[in-house]
Amino acid sequence: MMIFILKQVIDSKQIVTDYLIVFRHNKIMPNFNKRTMNCNQTELPSDQKIFSVQELRDRGYSQYRVCKLVDEGKLVKLSKSYYENTGYCGEESDFYYIGAFTRKGVVCLLSASFYYSLTTFIPDSVDIAIPRKSKLSAYPDWPPLNVHYFTDERYSLGITRAGEGKNTFQIYDIEKTVTDIVFYKEKIGIEETKEILLNYLHRQDRNLNRLLEYARLMKCEKTIRGYLEVLV
Repeated sequence: MMIFILKQVIDSKQIVTDYLIVFRHNKIMPNFNKRTMNCNQTELPSDQKIFSVQELRDRGYSQYRVCKLVDEGKLVKLSKSYYENTGYCGEESDFYYIGAFTRKGVVCLLSASFYYSLTTFIPDSVDIAIPRKSKLSAYPDWPPLNVHYFTDERYSLGITRAGEGKNTFQIYDIEKTVTDIVFYKEKIGIEETKEILLNYLHRQDRNLNRLLEYARLMKCEKTIRGYLEVLV
């Protein structure tokens, strides 16, 4: 086909036109345009704080483009599989980072109590629970993590998700948080435990039946009932 064009066409401008027709016919131009469009896709959504490598791939970002965004300061590598979006404009939370370092991490104890406004104490590190047989491959520079190794039964009970939009994290529900605080009262502190339990009892959305069920399963029902007799 190209030989026929060269023999029949003399005008150089017409030759260029005919070559473009051949390229389009062979579907070279559409593929080129598609590659150009992907290379120009530099903007990350401002409503998502953390991106996994897979999420970036799904959005059409090659490894080369990801590295370029890191060089440009638009992404910060957190771990082997996760990046932080520096253009994020939403509400900040240290809890959003947890999933980048451990997919099994659950916010617990004093950090969860602060999240639920059960205490005025601000922990200097994020309390997270992971199964006893698990481990972190690496610890982040920020936020500092205080890792608690729970038995499988204690770990799996009461996990929920919190956050905003695309930015979520695992955390124990409020009754499981109170149950764990009472169970670890010697480590947490007696006064802190009383404060947390009292603030929980003042909430309109408290669920004492669930609290006592968790306490029964976690072998601290007698202790919690003792607190309730005094505080209620």
